[in-house]
Amino acid sequence: MGQLVAIVGRPNVGKSTLFNRLTQSRTAITDPEAGTTRDRQYGKVDWNGKEFSIVDTGGWVVNSEDVFESEINKQVELAIEQADEILFVVDAMNGVTDLDDHVAEILRKSRKPVILVANKVDSNEWIYNVPEFYSLGLGEPYPVSAINGYGTGDLLDEVVAKLPEKDEEEAAHLEEIPKFAIVGRPNAGKSSIINAFIGDNRHIVTDIAGTTRDSIYTRYDKFGFDFYLVDTAGIRKKNKVNEDIEYYSVIRSIRAIEASDVCILMIDATRGIEAQDVNIFSLVQRNKKGLVVVVNKWDLVEDKSNAAIKRYEAAIRERFAPFTDFPIIFASALTKQRIFKVIETAVDVYKNRQRTVPTSQLNTILKEDIDAYPPPSNKGKFIKIKYITMLKGAQVPTFIFFCNLPQWVKEPYRRYLENKIREHWNFCGTPINVYMREK
Repeated sequence: MGQLVAIVGRPNVGKSTLFNRLTQSRTAITDPEAGTTRDRQYGKVDWNGKEFSIVDTGGWVVNSEDVFESEINKQVELAIEQADEILFVVDAMNGVTDLDDHVAEILRKSRKPVILVANKVDSNEWIYNVPEFYSLGLGEPYPVSAINGYGTGDLLDEVVAKLPEKDEEEAAHLEEIPKFAIVGRPNAGKSSIINAFIGDNRHIVTDIAGTTRDSIYTRYDKFGFDFYLVDTAGIRKKNKVNEDIEYYSVIRSIRAIEASDVCILMIDATRGIEAQDVNIFSLVQRNKKGLVVVVNKWDLVEDKSNAAIKRYEAAIRERFAPFTDFPIIFASALTKQRIFKVIETAVDVYKNRQRTVPTSQLNTILKEDIDAYPPPSNKGKFIKIKYITMLKGAQVPTFIFFCNLPQWVKEPYRRYLENKIREHWNFCGTPINVYMREK
């Protein structure tokens, strides 16, 4: 499971600039096809072989134009609740403000590792302001310039050093059993479906706190099934905050998605597909997890005809394109309608993720498709695909096509190959990777 670092601080200290600097440098996973602006606030960083996720909590504030103290409190509480480590960003040009003192006080009481980042050291003259931040009582401030990259290497060394060690034994135990996460925006029915799965027979479940202290794995082993439901802290308990804040649900979803193999994405049938659903879908995609879409509260919809179902399915696939090969189930957590089907389908998607296709089959069957529609030639050069194999032990089904000019094979043809693979073998619900390599 990935580890999460959160960036907090008052407005205009350069949190987003620092986030962009850390994610775009050093082989960050950035997705050019991201369909939503909020995606920018979540990324991955790989520093010296250690990968972690990073989130800019400031980017999720709903009314960022007028951020009050209460909004910043929410961000900081969220970071303390969800992250493994916190980057507290302050402004070296402005020095310590009352709001910085206020945030520092909350962070000192938390038990999470905190790194103090003095940003905007854009030239040597500002470095002399940095010692002032020792007064915040959070240890040594790290001088950086998010704009020009000064100091970010040292900062990343410290981030990696302070990340808590994973419990290898527990991780190995969790590896063996499928992990399903229930995700979705607030009020889509996540808690209801978890309760519908588990029922009141609490003796059949065993809760173990996850490696991150805030993902809870609930073991479900009845009716011949055996899997973990991943629940993040706060999905089940009512939060202190009354209103449903979008970033709470999204950052909790990040934790649950990263901890799982298959995500069960809940959509509220009475409200249709909203931007937030697309947001969470893109997080599932970016993390290459299996997907089952559950249209919940179907009991409340008046028109349940086959035509209505087809229209709804088409609308979902259109919003989530280009990935459209995933199951959609119309269910009701309240009446328990098709709840069992949700579990069965999640198990099927998990099996599809583990599926391997023998090399001989791949070469025999796909060669016909390639001969029928070969890769387009480029500048008079013809691309010849000579051999196909499946990568062993990959997290996601991964196919390697060996050819003479891999760099000339463009995205549309890779998509053609992926569609053909899906036509011949059942990979419903799971993303697959198609790579071109030189033979």
